[in-house]
Amino acid sequence: MDQAILVYNPLSGDRSIQQKLDHIISRFQKKGILLQPFRIIDDDHNVLKTVLERNDYKFVVASGGDGTLNHISNLMLKSGIKVPLGIIPSGTCNDFAAILNIPSDLDQNIDIILKGKTVKVDVGLINEENYFLSSCAGGVFVEVSFNTDNELKKNFGPFAYYLKALSEVANMKSVKLTLKTDKETIEEEALMFVIINGRHVAGFSNIVKEADYADGLMDIAVVKNCKHIDLASIFFKVLSNESISNKNVITLKAKSCEISSDRDMVLSVDGEKGPNLPVKVRFIKKALKVFAK
Repeated sequence: MDQAILVYNPLSGDRSIQQKLDHIISRFQKKGILLQPFRIIDDDHNVLKTVLERNDYKFVVASGGDGTLNHISNLMLKSGIKVPLGIIPSGTCNDFAAILNIPSDLDQNIDIILKGKTVKVDVGLINEENYFLSSCAGGVFVEVSFNTDNELKKNFGPFAYYLKALSEVANMKSVKLTLKTDKETIEEEALMFVIINGRHVAGFSNIVKEADYADGLMDIAVVKNCKHIDLASIFFKVLSNESISNKNVITLKAKSCEISSDRDMVLSVDGEKGPNLPVKVRFIKKALKVFAK
């Protein structure tokens, strides 16, 4: 029998993955694949890295949100593990799964993996240290996401971030942002910026309609400091799954960039807390192989 590993986060999303393990293992076993489960929440000493390096797995399956996928993909990329990655999305937003048009239905996820079709996707690299799959962002929306209650996210999903953002509008402050790409430099009083690898971020689609996860380029959106009513208009476009094209939004593409600000700003990397500014970011074209339709 071929062997594969299922790395799962039992605390992601509605925490229902634990009740589905037997069904998942059964589906793969019926196709001649012995699927070994690994509970990532207990991996305090990076045992997973050793397990992945020592075993000849045909592929890796990850179940969790974007933070879980970030952790697993970093282990694979840093260790030179080049087997395909399968995705069973079970987090709050599941942006990377949405970028790849991977559905939320469990059996459809498994079908995609068992059919064996793969695509190669770009990854971002921050300060030549850590990779990301879907987004790297900083500013007011990021601070809101960190302060959103887990129970609210569980009950309302991505909409929870919008509800929290509405309560924080009066306290939003801009920063002087300097963004240097390989082609241009932008200095702007800004509320936030986001670097994305596809059209989805924070559970919302079509943020940048022309974004492509395999072109080797990052799509960057910078929201200028603006009136609350203008910010609400941008919010509404996001909620309506429209492009954020707006006079108060700067969008551009780049292979690499450097970002700094006039005050401390912590970043969100694939939905989890990342480093503070300043940072250097570059994209690596088609660096990761994943199962997709």
